[in-house]
Amino acid sequence: MKKSQRLKVIVDLNARHEQDALQAMGFSLKTLQEQQTQLENLQNYRQEYLAKFANRQQTGISINQLMEFRAFADKLDQAIEGQRQVVVNHEQDVQRARKQWEEAHQRTKSLQKVSDLALVEETKIEQKREQAEQDDRAARSGRKDGTGSA
Repeated sequence: MKKSQRLKVIVDLNARHEQDALQAMGFSLKTLQEQQTQLENLQNYRQEYLAKFANRQQTGISINQLMEFRAFADKLDQAIEGQRQVVVNHEQDVQRARKQWEEAHQRTKSLQKVSDLALVEETKIEQKREQAEQDDRAARSGRKDGTGSA
């Protein structure tokens, strides 16, 4: 097996690894977007809840209702803060996945260049060999005709 063929196998394996890394990055991005949407939903719900409570406050509420509101608002704030941390963690996951893909992509490109150079070298060697064979045939043909000797 020629060097270029062996390298092509390695390039193909690295290309598959790169593709897997790209899919992992895509999955990480999708998960991040879902978590960001969840955070936005929680923040929007909190705003709606505060607006609703402000309207109820104008008509008057009991101390129990006020305490329930504050307790629920605190729980929403905790949920929002927890979701923010989830988003931060997923952002870090996306960065790691992107770095792994970039490294795999660079490795594949480098190996492809080495493979291409090997193929070019093999082609040059093959062309030189063919030229030498043609020269030998021409020299032998010339000797048989009697025109090759001086």
